[in-house]
Amino acid sequence: MKEFGYKELEKATENFSQSRLIGKGSHGCVYKGILDEGKNIIAIKKQSLGLQKIQDNSKLENEVSILSSLPENSFIVNFLGTSHHYHDDDDSCKNETFLIMEYLPNGTLYQMLHAKNNILPNWPKRAQIAIQVAKAIQFLHQTKPNSIVHRDIKSANILFDSNWNAKLADLGLALRMKNDHQDESPSHSSNSVTRPAGTIGYLDPDYTKPSKLSTKNDVFSFGVLLFEIMSSRKAIDVSKSPVSIVDWATKLIKEGQSLEICDKRMHVPWYMEATIKNMLSIATRCVSPKKITRSTIEEIVMEMENVIIEPIKYPLWNILRGLTLLRRKRKRCRKNCCIITTNNVTKTCAQHERKLLIREILADKVTE
Repeated sequence: MKEFGYKELEKATENFSQSRLIGKGSHGCVYKGILDEGKNIIAIKKQSLGLQKIQDNSKLENEVSILSSLPENSFIVNFLGTSHHYHDDDDSCKNETFLIMEYLPNGTLYQMLHAKNNILPNWPKRAQIAIQVAKAIQFLHQTKPNSIVHRDIKSANILFDSNWNAKLADLGLALRMKNDHQDESPSHSSNSVTRPAGTIGYLDPDYTKPSKLSTKNDVFSFGVLLFEIMSSRKAIDVSKSPVSIVDWATKLIKEGQSLEICDKRMHVPWYMEATIKNMLSIATRCVSPKKITRSTIEEIVMEMENVIIEPIKYPLWNILRGLTLLRRKRKRCRKNCCIITTNNVTKTCAQHERKLLIREILADKVTE
């Protein structure tokens, strides 16, 4: 793990100028840093003023501990190193910790979905984002010897690199489990870190005390995120009723109106309907009130790869497969159809006499 000099960071950020501020949260601010005369660009997380005043370094120290133990992964923002700054202020000695991360230039998923005048992602891109986030969570949950629970899965923590690939960021609230059993308590000893935390709207309602920490908490948050990706509706929106995206989306699904969840600004092509319904079905299971009925992230990734990613990659193959299946179905129907002979003219039942039309193939949803 590289240790960056504080003076180097001051110069890279123009003394942490507001013009270099690229992100802000409850635990800190993120600045764009330019090193080596523009050859290298980094992101620098600085502790919030509130935490500085009470000298609470637990969040940043926890994030350093988690990130420094992880191998590099294409679905997690890359950790480059740290920096420490010791200084005297009002007769007290303060120690500031800075996190240095890779710089991702294309903003957040929250901005993509909710910012005005943004270019909206198409449906295949939304599916790709969902599977990339799921794989990031899977990587954390499968970390050995102890699983890591992110605890703050949300659209504002999904960033895009120069190729518009999604990466999961901000592990300040992340915790390691004591072992791989999901309902074991966390291994970190600090009360300020282990008490339940997250973002309202994404936070699992079952997570009410430290002993209820579970990888299924992240699964719930991922389900909320899936609804958000499909609808471009915020997790909590007080201007709408119901205010919770979970209550709104699950109600529509129960009423058989799942496609009403889709972003109204984007047309839903016929070949994406089955994929979208599958994603909404996954989201519904993720946000189940009963934690035991929620899928694991491994099961979710497997399902998404099988029934979502492959159909998107090969839509023409699905059309041809649909044509074959529809022909077979018609042959079976003709065999079972009553044949009526009148004046040496053989007629079949009207419902089986129609010609095979391309619109029937296009309308046929092949999801198996």
